[in-house]
Amino acid sequence: MGRTLHWERGGAGEPLVLLHGIGSTLEDFAAVRGRLEVEYEVLAADLPGHGSSPPLRVPPTVSAIADVVEADLDTLGLDRVHLLGDSLGARVALELARRHRARSVVAIAPSGLNSPLERMYQGVVLGTARVVLRRARTCIEPLSRSRWGRMALLAVMRARPLRASQAEALAVRDGFADSEDFWRMLWHGILTDVPTGLGDVDCPVVLAQGLLDVVSAGQTPRFLLIVPGARFEPLLAAGHAPQSDTPDAIVRMVHEAAGRATAPPSAEGTP
Repeated sequence: MGRTLHWERGGAGEPLVLLHGIGSTLEDFAAVRGRLEVEYEVLAADLPGHGSSPPLRVPPTVSAIADVVEADLDTLGLDRVHLLGDSLGARVALELARRHRARSVVAIAPSGLNSPLERMYQGVVLGTARVVLRRARTCIEPLSRSRWGRMALLAVMRARPLRASQAEALAVRDGFADSEDFWRMLWHGILTDVPTGLGDVDCPVVLAQGLLDVVSAGQTPRFLLIVPGARFEPLLAAGHAPQSDTPDAIVRMVHEAAGRATAPPSAEGTP
């Protein structure tokens, strides 16, 4: 049976799956993938309807997205994996952890626990980015060649967009501008999603959010109330998708979460 999603695979070690947010592609992790591949077998996926992955035939709810990721993991011969996700990808990572498919999770700004007013705001921000970038699609590649162009393209998602690479900037073209399923995913995967069952998560979870996140406000710490044993880490000078804002912190969090997953029981309880 073939895979549903487009995957890129590199490195060696324990498997680590990267899941990006709505409006981007697997290139959203360009700033950290090479460093993570030194110690892990890194598998990065394009979410449905983004990049090179086809849209789902069913509504792209968090559960449906997790279904296809889980099925692809089965096809790849992988059971429990380490997970690093951002935004919607972080929410899908937590759902996979609920299904006991995770060894550890680093969830950056997961969606799902915002209030109705916050959901409305988030929908306006993301929807506006879709409309603007789709209309400006032909300008994205030329803008991506310069630091100041990348700043214009990534200002909403990154706090320090001048640090971003061309690959990260082009990801908004293949995500926000070209996504075949953006509006359905925004509605089903983010605006109407309500997390349930996360009390069943049985692996180490690190929750993180940039202190300069202008997309999802302060909803991430709320997951501490429903995810057993989760830890929260604020990211200084970081935005909603902070992979190139704070790459050192992200790599460190992955190492720490993975280390807790493999530590003996007596060590897991120590600070």
